[in-house]
Amino acid sequence: MEKHLTAGLGIVMLVFGASAWAAHHENANETIATEWIKATHTGHAETRAMVEKHMADNGIFEQDRYVGFGFSLDPKNEDQMVVASVTPGTPAASVLKVGDVFESVKGVPATRENRDRMSFRGKPGEPVKAVVKRDGKTMPIEVRRGIIDAKLSKAETLAGIDRANADTWGVDKGSIVEVLSKGNVVYVVDETKDTDDVSGLPFENRSITRFEFNDAGKVVNVRSMGESRFVLEQLGYTIER
Repeated sequence: MEKHLTAGLGIVMLVFGASAWAAHHENANETIATEWIKATHTGHAETRAMVEKHMADNGIFEQDRYVGFGFSLDPKNEDQMVVASVTPGTPAASVLKVGDVFESVKGVPATRENRDRMSFRGKPGEPVKAVVKRDGKTMPIEVRRGIIDAKLSKAETLAGIDRANADTWGVDKGSIVEVLSKGNVVYVVDETKDTDDVSGLPFENRSITRFEFNDAGKVVNVRSMGESRFVLEQLGYTIER
């Protein structure tokens, strides 16, 4: 009787201990996910530090899908439209290279004065004609809009953060709404309220970010969905062809 009771207690303790460890592990993951989102609300350096410390070396950051080209411009260069990155597997990958400088887009010169007149708009699959300068040579190009579904490595994610302008990074504009987790997956819902620098209009945006952790507590996958169209509508923009 005593032997069976002892064995039974051992099993109970084992199960309880495993459950307690799992709960503690989930809570630790929730803490990291929450602090990650808070860092994005706080500043450029804080965001980079979180990614560097808590993202696994083989981690993947999944960007929001959109219809476009798959390249980004250097936000720190206000005088020229310089290609800062090109996402592999996108329409731009076979046309543009990092360092290309746009001379004109749709016939409009790419000057500082024309910034507000520059447009890459077009229907999906429709070519947008432009002229770029590469290695001192000017050449005409065509880039077609398509679905961009980019997945970035840790190194690419950090490089993207480094290219961002730290001076214009939003500071203390957001709050955590809800945190939910199950197993190694954590969902964080956050809300951002800010004012657009150009129009002066206030706007708000809610996002839900999904974090997946490995057994070591490192983030192996992160992706989020926001209200980009809702933000545009608050600023007076409409979606049209």
